[in-house]
Amino acid sequence: MRILFMGTPEFAVNSIKALDGKYEIIGVFTKVDKPNQRGGKIKFSPVKEYALENNIPVYQPNSVKTEETLNLVRGLNPDLIVVVAYGKILPKELINIPKYGVINVHSSLLPKFRGAAPIHAAIINGEEESGVTIMYIAEELDAGDMILQGKTKILEEDNLGTLHDRLAVIGAETLLEAVELIFKGEAPRIAQNHSEATFVKPIQKEETRIDWTKDSRTIFNFVRGMNPFPTSFSTFEDKIFKIYSVEIVEEKFDGEFGEIVGFKKGKGPVVKTGNGSVILTSVKPQGKKLLTGSDIINGNYFKLGNRLN
Repeated sequence: MRILFMGTPEFAVNSIKALDGKYEIIGVFTKVDKPNQRGGKIKFSPVKEYALENNIPVYQPNSVKTEETLNLVRGLNPDLIVVVAYGKILPKELINIPKYGVINVHSSLLPKFRGAAPIHAAIINGEEESGVTIMYIAEELDAGDMILQGKTKILEEDNLGTLHDRLAVIGAETLLEAVELIFKGEAPRIAQNHSEATFVKPIQKEETRIDWTKDSRTIFNFVRGMNPFPTSFSTFEDKIFKIYSVEIVEEKFDGEFGEIVGFKKGKGPVVKTGNGSVILTSVKPQGKKLLTGSDIINGNYFKLGNRLN
């Protein structure tokens, strides 16, 4: 069976690896190369790197809606197109080309968290469970019929990075199962309950600022849902402090929201929240390397009464 793979980031690599060797990958579509922010050097996407290393043809059209791109796909004559975090919305004309259609690996339990940043959203919103959905692509964003779902518990110690990596593995495993069902003619088409759909947009930089008026659990989930990217932050004396992890404190402290109200030896500074306080356990001060909370105390970055904004 001939599969055309469309994907870009690291999350998609597990899926193409799972398919490669078991099926014929006739080509890879990935987003156009962009210069690295540091030094302006061109950096290939993880999917492109995998394809080049394994002699899979790579295509990087600026648009998937042009007649040139549509003719390219027709010429490749795929039986199935698999999309994993490609980063482009496919037009109906392209969706109709493959014999078995176009399927997508989406990193949420649809219909919840359609759109961008679904892994961030699951943690930030305090979900106890996450997963991936293998679905047929429709014209409306993430609204197609579902084939299979793979699930995992969100652990207390999870952050964006750990959940992302686990979902990448689950996504690849579930994708393989779904593709086998499709080629056997046994794949279900389960309609989503659109009335239960929720949507998440790409996270903007200012949205990563910590709101210290929120309760401690909300802040805890927010911080770990942003770690390692794009990372939550707060400011003090016009300097940015990226906050990578915090710990909820049961002990009560008096003070204003965002105020440094104590220091926990061996752990880090204590910050007042809307209903309690948290310890800063992993912080990157502006222009400095990533530090532990103890390093922050020992470096005298804060004094009692200082206030984070």
